[in-house]
Amino acid sequence: MSQSFSDAMLRERQPIGGRRPEVSASRTKRQSVVALSGVPLFSDLPKRALQRLAKEADELSFEPGEHLVDEGLLGETLFVVLGGKAKVTRRGRRVGSVVPGDFFGELSTIDGGPRTATVVAETPVRVLRLFRGTLAKLLEDEPQLAVRILDGIVRRIRQVERGS
Repeated sequence: MSQSFSDAMLRERQPIGGRRPEVSASRTKRQSVVALSGVPLFSDLPKRALQRLAKEADELSFEPGEHLVDEGLLGETLFVVLGGKAKVTRRGRRVGSVVPGDFFGELSTIDGGPRTATVVAETPVRVLRLFRGTLAKLLEDEPQLAVRILDGIVRRIRQVERGS
């Protein structure tokens, strides 16, 4: 499966300012389960599914001004915002923002296609990152998650059509 330069860089991301942005090793599985259960996308999943996600997800941190994803680049990851705020732009125009509990990257995660927007941290941002293969396996076992992701996609399409 091909991945974007941006996703490849995130996978190999080096410490910034001496800090390691991926903190999955320091975050216990239990803490990750609690964080995931508080996200509307995953709140109704059974505990075993949340534990599976927590085991497969990793946490990344971004400083203000850093790009989380770039429009047009291929992607293979879904992000769930744990903390902070980021702006979302399409063709250089602001179209929204993401805050804790929001998710993005679902389209590229589903089809491996190009990102439809750029997401840039406005404050320090913490996200959980889930890869395409992990999500595909979970969707097979937890079909209600597919309905939630579809709801999110439809909500975004309606926002774009309204011009907000």
